[in-house]
This record gives sequence, structure tokens and C-alpha cells, in this order.
Amino acid sequence: MVYDQGPSFAAARAWWVLRYVGLEDVRVLDGGLAAWKRAGLPTSTAVPDPAPGSYSVSSGHLPVLDAQQAARVAREGSLLDARALERFTGSREPVDPVAGHIPGALSAPTTDNVTGDGTFRTGPDLRRRFLDLGVAATGPVGVYCGSGVTAAHELLALQEAGIEAALYVGSWSDWVSDPSRPVATGP
Repeated sequence: MVYDQGPSFAAARAWWVLRYVGLEDVRVLDGGLAAWKRAGLPTSTAVPDPAPGSYSVSSGHLPVLDAQQAARVAREGSLLDARALERFTGSREPVDPVAGHIPGALSAPTTDNVTGDGTFRTGPDLRRRFLDLGVAATGPVGVYCGSGVTAAHELLALQEAGIEAALYVGSWSDWVSDPSRPVATGP
């Protein structure tokens, strides 16, 4: 079980990393610690002393994309940009030296995966959301964000929606590191 304060952005990244290295039964506490406390469930400040484990990790248990593959997914399938709309359109870029998005990508802000209380929308609701955004019924699906963190939340939402997708781990920061790669702005 992984969790954060809510709405599970960091927890989803931990979920993805743990699954990527081969752990299969990884769960995210929906809504994080905030939802746990709202439900009146107990908390503790005691630090546990877990027994040593013997699991050996190995990479590659989830699909990933590099920049070239992300561009192909944008052309042949659905590449979702999980950043806020203003970063996608290029009207605001607080982190990277170049604003905009990968040409052909669809704006799909991660914040729209959750309800007002920070818990995930239902699987069917998430599926409708992604289909309404233009995720193709056929063809590959990929996700990126600024640096690969909130895109993991999008991947978890896509899984709940029954849609398989791959992560462009380097995300926007990697994309703009090569000035020969095209950049789109606007909606």
C-alpha cells in the first residue's frame, strides 16, 4: 500500500515505480491520508520495524516510451499530456525552458482524474473522460507530463478505466532537451 497526503499524485508515482521493477500487488490508498482521516480511521506516529525482505527487483515490467516512440504514439494513437492546461497550451511554463506540448498530444490534466475530495473518479467515469478527450479505441496510448511524476497518476486512472498505456518517462523535460524536436502551442 502506498499513499501520500492526497490526491495520490506522489503515491501513484510510487505505484508505477514499484510495478515497473516487478512488484505486482501494489495498491494506492484512494484519496491518501486525507481521505483516511476524513473516514475517522486510526493513525499512528510509531515507526514500524519491518522484517528484511528478499525480493530482487528488475526493470522493464511496464511499458515505457522514449521521445521517438512518444512522437509515433501522438501520430498513430493517443498521447496524453497530463500537465495543467496552461502548460499544455504554452501560456505558462514554470519549470522547463520551452513552453508548449508534443505535436499531436491531447490535453488531459491529471487533476481531472479526481473528485472534489481528492479521490479517484469511478472506473466507468474515467473511461468516459478519456474517450471524450479523444483516446482512440484502437492504437497505442501514451502519457507524459513535465518530468514523469503526475503522468503516473494518469496511468493509474487509465488502468482503472480499462485502458492500457505506456509512460514517456522523460516527459516534457526530455522532449525539450533536444532543440530539433518540434513544439506545438495553443489548444
